Amino acid sequence: MDDQAAGSPQDARSVPVCYRHPDRETGIRCTRCERPICPECMVNASVGFQCPECVRSGSGTGHAPTASLPRTIAGGTVVADPRLVTKVLLGINLAVFVAVQIRPSLLRDLYLIGVWPPAPFLPTEGVADGEWYRLFTSMFTHEAIWHIAFNMLGLWWLGGPLEQALGRARYLALYLISGLAGSALTYLLASGTTATLGASGAIFGLFGAMAVLMRRLDYDMRPIIALLVINLIFTFSPGFNIAWQAHIGGLVAGVVIGYAMVHAPRERRALIQYGTCALVLAVVVLLVLLRTAQLT
Repeated sequence: MDDQAAGSPQDARSVPVCYRHPDRETGIRCTRCERPICPECMVNASVGFQCPECVRSGSGTGHAPTASLPRTIAGGTVVADPRLVTKVLLGINLAVFVAVQIRPSLLRDLYLIGVWPPAPFLPTEGVADGEWYRLFTSMFTHEAIWHIAFNMLGLWWLGGPLEQALGRARYLALYLISGLAGSALTYLLASGTTATLGASGAIFGLFGAMAVLMRRLDYDMRPIIALLVINLIFTFSPGFNIAWQAHIGGLVAGVVIGYAMVHAPRERRALIQYGTCALVLAVVVLLVLLRTAQLT
């Protein structure tokens, strides 16, 4: 028989694995609870290392429990599931896609359009008529299977590492504001009667932030630059019917926000990071107001 009984000498000699990452073997244990921890989970203590849970509950040094929490490069908190927000965003996009397939008439209420029908026909609908929510809902709406497939592949490939590097709140702000910037530039430059949809603006924002992050970490930039160039070639190629304005708007916003996230000085980090997000969002609002004044 090849099976080993539980508790056998061979089982006892097995190398312990990190309690948060079962696929990683480790010989280090938390000095407080003695649970095995891998290098990613180790938090320096006065003696040895502690696990994130023990640090979070208070280290006994007199500091606040959050003072010694492990942080990402952007100042976010290290969490057990570094892809949670990415998974939620994927789920929302897929849920909207399924809903649109079941009930195609939903598209009329979700896609981005400036004003429809054109003057002098009444009544009208669209962002120019006060339906600002379309700038947001269009970011999660897809009609074609290839469209959502490419965007969700990009979200998973770029979003996971960015969420882990920035932290959940900063990553979510990057995604949403980049998407809104793409919607705003599309609204400003595209025909008011052209309907657009898709998460491409937000995905290009992730592209921009990823390039900034890789530069900050001194990683090889060639893979991300090559992928970005390929996507830009498709963006401006005739016949693909792509809203290039959303791609460029999201990309610019992603670069600006990403730079603030990873280069902000520690002593004023949150102020600069979220202040930059607020500034980009203010530009989005200004563009929408200008275009609305033109169309009305």
